[in-house]
Amino acid sequence: MAPALDELPTWSGQHLNVVIETPKNQPNKLTYEPRAATMRLSKVLPLGMVFPFDFGFVPSTLGDDGDPLDVLVLMDAPAPAGCLVAARLVGVLRCTQQEEEGKEVIENDRYLAVAEEAATYRAIQDIRDLNGPLLDQIEAFFIQYNALAGHVFKVERRQGAKAARRAVEAARIGRRPAERSKTGPSGG
Repeated sequence: MAPALDELPTWSGQHLNVVIETPKNQPNKLTYEPRAATMRLSKVLPLGMVFPFDFGFVPSTLGDDGDPLDVLVLMDAPAPAGCLVAARLVGVLRCTQQEEEGKEVIENDRYLAVAEEAATYRAIQDIRDLNGPLLDQIEAFFIQYNALAGHVFKVERRQGAKAARRAVEAARIGRRPAERSKTGPSGG
């Protein structure tokens, strides 16, 4: 029996594995439901608001919010929900989220990656290679998306590919504590 999508390996060699949940240009937010082994409709965005790029998760990871790490994947055309995409990790938006006034503030980072098969974004190797207006728009999307749910979401800082790799490695499930402090895969 094949492993569930959230139990696939985090890495395929040097490439980050990303499971697409919500394709680019979709107003329907889909979320992987492991118990049913399918995608579930979790939210519908307001008229005119769509995901700017494919959005998914890194298998076999766990973020501070209790979910697998979130990834926005830059590629030329949308991939279907449930598609496994080999990607090059280029950076991370270090973010905090507060679900409502008086509640605990948690880290809820957004990782940025480029699909290995992408043509348009092929030259992007690090977050610094993305132009400022594009990053500003990506950040604005996540802030507005969370505001619609009544959450306070802040982008605290941007970090490059090396820091993103270290953070993914630290979030991998099933690693011994000593392994969590090591750098990511070779070349990271």
